[in-house]
Amino acid sequence: MEEFHPHNDEVTFNTEEAHNIIKDCIEGVLGKADYNHDKVNHWTAAIVEQSLTHLVKLGKTYKYIVTCAVMQKCGAGLHTASSCFWDTTTDGTCTVRWENRTMNCVVNVFAVAIIL
Repeated sequence: MEEFHPHNDEVTFNTEEAHNIIKDCIEGVLGKADYNHDKVNHWTAAIVEQSLTHLVKLGKTYKYIVTCAVMQKCGAGLHTASSCFWDTTTDGTCTVRWENRTMNCVVNVFAVAIIL
């Protein structure tokens, strides 16, 4: 039986494409809003859900993990880090940082290829 070898583009995570999707989702949810503690849970859930929906619609064979953090700008630092043990030839990550005058938003996408 012949082994299936997908075309390289099908199993290579496109960071630029993911970045644009995530940025559009953030802009669509936060737009020109000012930070509001009462809305943060709604905003983060909407950004994560919309991002996942758009990534899945690409029809690529990936499992996605999306995280989102929204923090009020108040002079405090915000530091994040992540580490992955995976196949760097197929899997990938993308981090999008967004800010306006009242808040910072950081969204991470982790894409793990499903190879059958």
